[in-house]
Amino acid sequence: MSTLGQMFGARQGATFMGLPEWDGSTVPAVLLGADGCTPYPSVGNYCAGGPAAIRAASAPFDATKHNFDLGAPAFGDRLPADAGDFPIREDDPEGNRTLILDKVTEILAAGAIPVLLGGDDSLPIPMLQALEPHGPLTILQVDAHIDWREEVEGTRWGLSSTMRRASEMPHVERIIQVGQRGIGSARPSDVRDALDWGVRFVPASDPDLVQTALSHIPEGARVAVCFDCDALDPAIMPAVIGRTAGGLTYAQALALLRGTQAKARIAALDLVEFMPARDVDGLGAMTAAQLLCAALGLLSRP
Repeated sequence: MSTLGQMFGARQGATFMGLPEWDGSTVPAVLLGADGCTPYPSVGNYCAGGPAAIRAASAPFDATKHNFDLGAPAFGDRLPADAGDFPIREDDPEGNRTLILDKVTEILAAGAIPVLLGGDDSLPIPMLQALEPHGPLTILQVDAHIDWREEVEGTRWGLSSTMRRASEMPHVERIIQVGQRGIGSARPSDVRDALDWGVRFVPASDPDLVQTALSHIPEGARVAVCFDCDALDPAIMPAVIGRTAGGLTYAQALALLRGTQAKARIAALDLVEFMPARDVDGLGAMTAAQLLCAALGLLSRP
């Protein structure tokens, strides 16, 4: 029996949008996924299955079609590739971090842009470490939370400490954090530490959020985009552990990505904190897949 996906030209395959599997060759960007990295004892890899769910949601998308989010064909002359998922072990966080750091280093050495799909928000830490030879680096974090905890449950490399660990990396010269709202895990001392370091906060309530954020990015900077799914409003992204009203719209998220690539250069990107068990009728997975399709399209052009 035919399906709507087939009618619209969808391709079958385990990779995102049916993109080619990465064989080490030169491509503009390489997608890779992981169910987690450094879990807290109390929750484990609670985002397990996230990359698979987002890949599955991309099945109706056809890489040969026009993408109206970009006003152009879905991809440029060269297709990005998909490197699949890491074999993550929940009982070996240090090994997970090493695995991710080494693979991102390999992708960068091949001249491609790493696009990390997750999985919890501890995943970006080794990705950012791998970018050390490619600094100085500006981080654009898009997230409902600021992630400046020193430790949680005795773990310093977990999802609530991502930006604090990034601030300790010598090649990170600038951090812009966009989308924070509500009451999360941050203590007042965490906010003070971030501001003392030099973080520029752009809360979700900023009436001109996109332009405010872009104004803090220098022309031509190398930017690592760390995008947490809970930055998006739960009306379009229910598949997160901490739903909080007042999040970004899809249009704002897209404008941030487009504006960053137009003004600077995206050197790496992650899309994390997608929790399949919390999704509603596949809405979150579809939103994530659509945003990821646009991001890969931006990165596939010179």
